[in-house]
Formats: sequence, structure tokens, C-alpha cells
Amino acid sequence: MSLNTPMSLTNPKAASTIDIDDVTHFLLELDALKRVNRRSYVTNTTRQENSAEHSWHLAMACWSIAELFDLDVNHEKLLKMALVHDLGEIDAGDTFLYANTRRDAHVEERAGITRLQRERGNGIGDLSEIWEAQETGISKEAQLLRVVDRLLPFLLNLNTHGKTWIELGVTRTQVAGAHTFIKDSFPPIHDWLSKNIEYATERGWLVDA
Repeated sequence: MSLNTPMSLTNPKAASTIDIDDVTHFLLELDALKRVNRRSYVTNTTRQENSAEHSWHLAMACWSIAELFDLDVNHEKLLKMALVHDLGEIDAGDTFLYANTRRDAHVEERAGITRLQRERGNGIGDLSEIWEAQETGISKEAQLLRVVDRLLPFLLNLNTHGKTWIELGVTRTQVAGAHTFIKDSFPPIHDWLSKNIEYATERGWLVDA
């Protein structure tokens, strides 16, 4: 067969039962994640990142770190977890890491995932299952995801001279506490974070409290 010969991407029998209007309906439901703004600022800009951008960054960062450190993880599982990680925020919105309401955020996010699972045009049958696996699971993939999910906003803060930390009065104690678990799961990253927490504190980006 010539490389220029077009090939059908669909199974004719399966395609006959699928309404493309339903497909595009679900794609627009996913697109709504772009409207959810986070607190971290995109480097070299004056705007905050949105949750869809963060999800992409999270997936790419997890993939790169897993490869670089030759980690024994299932890459497909890891990337799927990263991609669904913030989908619940379409309904729940983003909850700042240091907010008092943080502990209850999962309730509204889980409800949002349940709604998405039931939306017409959703072809991801295990969407809720994957979300639960990253939210409550203890797999190596879930552990790596949590580490990188904390690393990325820290990195953005560090490279915007603590802009979010300063605006919201985040303290050194809060940041150090939020990253304590990484000491056991990924010591090299925790060491880097600890060094840079001190750096940020010395420059006044973090309140020494």
C-alpha cells in the first residue's frame, strides 16, 4: 500500500452508532477547564495560568521525570492520571493549596467528575476510576503525580519572584509543610525544594513565619 493512500480511521460498524454532535458536545465540556484560573503566574507574563495549562504541564513533567530517573511506573497510567487530575475543577473551580477550604475541595471535584462521566459523547469509560486512582490511590504513579503537582507551582513562584506568595501572604512554614511528604517519596526533589525555600525566604518572597 502506498504511504499516500488514505486509510479509514474508524470502524464502520461502530461509527454508525455514534453521533458526532455528542462527541463535540463532550469536547466542549472538556474545553471549559481552560476557563478555570489558578493562582500561579505564567513565567515572563502578567497573567495567571489556567488549569488546562497546568494539566498539560503536569503530564509533560511527569513523563519527563519518569524517563529521566528511569522510574518503574506505567507511563500510560501516569499520563492518564495527569490529564484527568484537574477535570473536577470545571465545576468546583480551583482551590488554592493554602486555603482553609482545601480539605473539602475533593467533594465538589468528585461530583464534577461524576457529571463528566455521564455526559453524552464521553468515550472514556473509566474516567471516574482514573480520577479516583490519582486522588486517593497509593500507586507509584499516584505518588509521582502528587510530587510533581507540588513542584510545578513552586517552580512558577520561584521564577516570578514569589508573586503569588507575596500577594497572598504565604509563609515559609506553610510552603515547607506542604512539601514535607516529598522527603520520603522523592528525596532529590525535596532537597532542591528545601534549598530554594531558604533562597525565597532570604529574598523576602516568603514570610519567615
